[in-house]
Amino acid sequence: MHSYAIWNNKGGTGKSTITFHVASRFAEQHPERKVLVIDLCPQANSSMLLLGGGILGEANVLDLCSNVTPKSVVGYISNAILTRSVPKLSDFLVKISDLNQNMPNNIYLLSGDGNLELMAPAINDEASRTPFPGLADPWDWVHKIFHRLVSSLDGDEWTVFFDTNPSFAIYTELAVCAASRLLVPVNADDSSRVAVKALFALLYGTNPPHQFFGNYTFAAKAASRGFSLPKVHLAIGNRFTQFKGAAAAFAAFSEATADQLYSEFVADPARFSVKPNAATSRQEFLSLYVGELRDFNTAGVVAAHHGTPLSRMRQDYYPVHSDPDVKVNSNQLRVGLAAVDSVVDMLDP
Repeated sequence: MHSYAIWNNKGGTGKSTITFHVASRFAEQHPERKVLVIDLCPQANSSMLLLGGGILGEANVLDLCSNVTPKSVVGYISNAILTRSVPKLSDFLVKISDLNQNMPNNIYLLSGDGNLELMAPAINDEASRTPFPGLADPWDWVHKIFHRLVSSLDGDEWTVFFDTNPSFAIYTELAVCAASRLLVPVNADDSSRVAVKALFALLYGTNPPHQFFGNYTFAAKAASRGFSLPKVHLAIGNRFTQFKGAAAAFAAFSEATADQLYSEFVADPARFSVKPNAATSRQEFLSLYVGELRDFNTAGVVAAHHGTPLSRMRQDYYPVHSDPDVKVNSNQLRVGLAAVDSVVDMLDP
C-alpha cells in the first residue's frame, strides 16, 4: 500500500486541483480499492471540490466542521491528542458519494478544516513538550498521528492521498511523516527550481547543516529519530488555464527545474522511489519521474469547480463564479482526461 502527499512549498502549483483529479480518477480506475483523501490544508479546497465544488462544496465542508466533534482533520487530531490513541476513523470519515453523487463510490474523505490554522500552535506545543524517561517522545508521537492512521488501514484495500499546504507548518509535517511517496506539482517557470531545492532542504536537510539552526530543523529532528521520510515519486508539470482560452504552448518543465531535479537524484537516488528500471541518464530520469498535465485545460478547472470528474463531464456551457457560460467542448474533455490518466498510470496502489 502507498500513501501519497501532494506537496510543494511553492504556492499556486495546483495542489488541490491535482488532488481532486488524481484521487477521483485513481478511484475510478481502481474500483477494487478504497481511496482516502486526507485534507491537511487549512483552506480545505480539495475537500470543497470533492464535496460538490462551488457553493455546495463549501457548504458541505462547513457543515462537517460545525459538528460538536468536527468530522474533519481537526476533530481527528483533537481526539488523537486527548485520548493518546488512534481514533476510530469511521467517526470522522465521509463517503464522498453520499454528499456528491458525481463521485465514485469507493472514495472517502477526512475533510479539511479552516480551524486547523488556529489549532496549529496547540499541536506545536504538544510536540514540544519536555520528554520524560519511560514515556513516549512527544515530538515523535505527534508527528506520527497520521502515520499511525495509515498503518492501521488494510493495505490490501486502501490507497491514501494527502493534500497539503505550501508552508512547512506542523500540519504539513504530519502529512509528509505519514506518506510513503511525494507527488510534487511544479509550474512552468524557473521559480519552481528554487522551490524544488527548498523542498529537499526542508525534508532532508542540508549538507553540512547550518551551524546555528541546523539542529532545530524538521530534517534534523526526523533524522535523529530514524523517521522514514517519503520518496519523491513524481514531479507533475502543471499548466492549466483559468476558465477560458487555450493553454499557452510552452513546456511544462523549464530546463532549470529539470536540471535541479536531476541533480538531486544524482546526489542521492535513495530520496526517490524505486522504479522497475533504474535511471542511468537525465533523459531516463525525466521519463520515469516526471508527469505532465500540460494539456490540463479549461475543462479540468471547470470540472473541479463543479465537483465532477472529467470522465463524467459532457460538452456544454457551465457557470463558473460570475461567468454563466464557460464553454467546455468534447475535445477539451478528451485531452484533459488523457492528461490526468497519464499521471494516474504512473501511480501504484
